[in-house]
Amino acid sequence: MLILTCPYCSVAADETELSAGGEAHVKRETVGADDAAFEQYLFQRENPKGIHFERWRHAAGCGKWFHAARCTNTLEVFGTYSAQTLEPPKNITDAISAARPGWTWRNFS
Repeated sequence: MLILTCPYCSVAADETELSAGGEAHVKRETVGADDAAFEQYLFQRENPKGIHFERWRHAAGCGKWFHAARCTNTLEVFGTYSAQTLEPPKNITDAISAARPGWTWRNFS
């Protein structure tokens, strides 16, 4: 079972109390975007086997959106953080790098 800690209310919630919101750190092109750019934004998302950054909503709790860094293969959670953050906090990227040597943060914006 996947358990994530909400960074706002500090509750460790299992996946039944949360709502998945897809990939985190996806930038929406709004000014001057053509149909192809909007299609890319809507439908073309990462779905890796391994480290992934996702959006989650604490639906049965405070109701706020947050980001989580986890491994989709092992369900190992490296941390959660505010959805208003443009990049993962250094402590999370350091934890991933320690667990997966050679891994580097890929900026999605």
